[in-house]
Amino acid sequence: MRRLILLRHAKSSWDDESLPDFDRPLAARGERDAPRIAQRLSEHAPLPTLLLASPAARALRTAELVAPQLGIASDRVRTHPDLYLAAPRTLLAVVAELARDEPCILLVAHNPGLTELANELLPSLELGNLPTAGVVAIDAETDDWPLFARAERRLAFYDFPKNTGAVS
Repeated sequence: MRRLILLRHAKSSWDDESLPDFDRPLAARGERDAPRIAQRLSEHAPLPTLLLASPAARALRTAELVAPQLGIASDRVRTHPDLYLAAPRTLLAVVAELARDEPCILLVAHNPGLTELANELLPSLELGNLPTAGVVAIDAETDDWPLFARAERRLAFYDFPKNTGAVS
């Protein structure tokens, strides 16, 4: 089995409109939400062994806040340039490149790609929008990342910061 965890970066700041999109930092709410969602994520085994993040400032900062809470060492946190504003096909291509010995990975990236990928992999989820710092974990019956998208898949859990109910 393989688990793919999709995490949308936490809430970003629009305070400085002169900043390029790539350089936007997290807002104060994002700085609070990222560790909180990581704590909730830590309650669901298996935990990620590798974190791949978009190199955009808001995604990278989200990764920096989440990784320690999940026990992911800094050398297991990597950026991948293709994750910035990636479409589902690109996100799956990055996943397909992963080593066979990575049973659970966490992608920190952006919408609309993450919402679209979640819906592509789990059509019954019918996710309208993955909120900032929202997470969707998908289990697949395969040992090979290149086969993840074609394997039998199921929702492991879905959560987001404003969720007050039980997580799936």
